[in-house]
Amino acid sequence: MTVDLTFLEHRRAPRVKLPAGATDAHCHVFGPGDTFPYAPNRRYTPKDAPKEALRALHDHLGVSRAVIVQASCHGTDNRAMLDCIASDPKRYRGVAIVDGTFTDKDFETLHEGGVRGVRFNFVKHLGGAPDMNVFMRVIDRVKGLGWHVVLHLDAPDIVPLSGMISRLPLPFIVDHMGRVPALAGVDQEPLRALVKLARLDNCWIKVCGAERIDLPPYNRAAPIARILVEVNPERVLWGTDFPHPNSTHECDEADLVDLIPHYAVNERAQQRLLVDNPARLYGF
Repeated sequence: MTVDLTFLEHRRAPRVKLPAGATDAHCHVFGPGDTFPYAPNRRYTPKDAPKEALRALHDHLGVSRAVIVQASCHGTDNRAMLDCIASDPKRYRGVAIVDGTFTDKDFETLHEGGVRGVRFNFVKHLGGAPDMNVFMRVIDRVKGLGWHVVLHLDAPDIVPLSGMISRLPLPFIVDHMGRVPALAGVDQEPLRALVKLARLDNCWIKVCGAERIDLPPYNRAAPIARILVEVNPERVLWGTDFPHPNSTHECDEADLVDLIPHYAVNERAQQRLLVDNPARLYGF
């Protein structure tokens, strides 16, 4: 199979050099659709972005490791993600999407395949909150595996969901800085609620998704990310979100790499964000 890598022609080299072991803790693989079909009830249909495209991007950026997050367009069919992990198990880990039909054997298979967490979407454009009975049953199942749960939230929902989130009995990760709007600045209620969650011992935050809350060069997103890194330096993660599903504009990942010193302002903070934290959580 010939993989189209021409997208790299529109990507510049980042100015920031990433440290050895740098991890993209939030990225996706899509398809190829003729091998790994998209879910019939999907809310969007992406362009194919198979494992070869992801690896080529990471080699271009200087990324050493990655966490493949299952995207809703593939639903609970995690095969494309597992196939990517299997291509280089030392380099990749995964986060799955599951439902109430998954058996203990299914979870064992995912664990053996390098999966270390489950993801639930609460965002409205992807269908809104999940069935909370299923959500809690899955939480009960995966906490014994040492997994975590990834929460994809809309900013207006952070406050009303904070009570439930704060009671979760396992580590949880908030995706994309909670999608708090960069235009609203650092004095906004969703960010204050997110900071409060970040102080919990089992809370992790991904300072990714600048391209979801801002426009290039994403300068207004940087102060938000910096606050979250400073509040929670040992439980923050960074990612590219490649290939940026449902994006409003084409994103050059080099811009995201070059923002890192504005999030984590010294070498120690960058080492934690990019290397130490993901290694501890995902067992790299």
